[in-house]
Amino acid sequence: MCPKTLNIWWNFGSCLGLLLVSQLITGILLSIHYNPNTEEAMGSVYYIMRDVQGGWFVRNCHVSGANFMFICVYLHIGRGLYYGSYLMKSVWFSGMAILILLMAIAFLGYVLPWGSMSYWGAVVITSMLSIVPVVGERLKVWVWGGYVVTNVTLKRFFVLH
Repeated sequence: MCPKTLNIWWNFGSCLGLLLVSQLITGILLSIHYNPNTEEAMGSVYYIMRDVQGGWFVRNCHVSGANFMFICVYLHIGRGLYYGSYLMKSVWFSGMAILILLMAIAFLGYVLPWGSMSYWGAVVITSMLSIVPVVGERLKVWVWGGYVVTNVTLKRFFVLH
C-alpha cells in the first residue's frame, strides 16, 4: 500500500532521468557522423538521415526525446508549484538553474543543422548578450569567436551541446 500523496505526478523526475540517458546515447551516435562546419553541417544532417543505416531513426529519437524532455520538465515544475516546492528556496533555485542550463543546451542543439533559421536564431539570441552592461559587447564577440557568427561559432556550439 502506497501513501496517499504518492501519485503519478512523482514519476516525472525518473522519466527525466530516462530521457536524459536516451538523449546522451542518441547524441553520441549522431555526433559520430556530424560535421561541425558551416559549409557541410546541413549536408551531414542529410547524410545521417539518408545514408547512415538507422540514422533517420536515431535523429528522430533525439529530436522527439528533447520534446518529451521539455514536456516532462514543465509537468515536473507544475507539480512543484502545486505542492508548494517553491517554499524550499534552495531546491527551487537549483531547479531553475537546471532549467536555464537545459534551455541553453537546447538552443545550442537548435543551431547545429546550420540552416537559415538556425543561423539567424544564433545571431539574434547571441546578440542579446550585448545588452549586458560594460562587458556585453566583448562577451558577444567572445561567444561568436569574432565579429560575426561563423564556423568558429558553430564548432563552439557543437562542443558545448
